[in-house]
Amino acid sequence: MIKSLSVGHFFLKLDLHYGTIFIHNKMEGKKKYKAVMLIDDNEIDNLINQKMLEASNIAETIFMHTGAKGALEFLKNIEKLSANGVGLPEVIFLDIDMPLMDGFQFLDEFDKLSDYIKNNISIIMLTSSINPQDLSKAKKSHFVKKYINKPLTQDSLEKL
Repeated sequence: MIKSLSVGHFFLKLDLHYGTIFIHNKMEGKKKYKAVMLIDDNEIDNLINQKMLEASNIAETIFMHTGAKGALEFLKNIEKLSANGVGLPEVIFLDIDMPLMDGFQFLDEFDKLSDYIKNNISIIMLTSSINPQDLSKAKKSHFVKKYINKPLTQDSLEKL
């Protein structure tokens, strides 16, 4: 079931079946990215990070997923629906510790996606993990461009 809502400068679209929230910023001005994606099972963290992304005015569109599996399906579907992958997020902010499929399992599945997706999306691990093994494992993945501790900050966004 899909619900749409326009709130101020934002257009919201919720896909209750896949747990996807699509947020489009209607404000004028050049953004650094056309679209970014947050993948985190913690809805409060997603909300905080969404607000930080909105405040930084970094992206026209923010996709939010509360599960890695749903995010993967979304990427596959949006590539099929869009001409040449238009609409794909340019950056994914990925949590590590999630149920059903964690961030590293997501990276394993991401590797199986089309070359177009893999070559046009950068992944940033956004996590509360202080485990040095997580950092080491993230650095070994050629998909992970950066490792940031939660929550997002204006400073961390400016350094992207």
